[in-house]
Amino acid sequence: MQFLYLFISLFVVLADQGLKSYIVSHYSVGEVHQIIPGTLSFNYLQNDGAAWNILTGQMWLFYGISVIAIGVCLYFLFNKKYKNALFDIGLALVLGGIIGNFIDRLHLKYVVDMLRLDFIDFINFNIFNIADTAITIGVLIIFIYLIFFADKDDQNA
Repeated sequence: MQFLYLFISLFVVLADQGLKSYIVSHYSVGEVHQIIPGTLSFNYLQNDGAAWNILTGQMWLFYGISVIAIGVCLYFLFNKKYKNALFDIGLALVLGGIIGNFIDRLHLKYVVDMLRLDFIDFINFNIFNIADTAITIGVLIIFIYLIFFADKDDQNA
């Protein structure tokens, strides 16, 4: 069953790297194109920090955090004690997202971001990528599992 979750992670990595490759080869840095008018644009940025470009240039910190996070995700995915489909799907999404951004950091020394939500422009929402989306959705799924289902799994054990 773990291979299904690793396949989810692989799918995230391939989708993320595929879109990033397309953006890098077809856009100039800072170039913007509307994809869905008023809703979604591609806006090519190179981010050498974390969200909102904090900790700019701290690549060794990001390398370390990524390696630790990948190890933690793999530990929980392969540990028979922590078996729940919802939890594992969340972990698989997080793992794929971490690997997607880690590849950029290793290869480019920055992360390629391109997705911009135009309909929430009034709050200056961060420009992000597929890996960021997978991490966010994965963490939300893990929180839902922990809040609503973890106690029930413990009682059934």
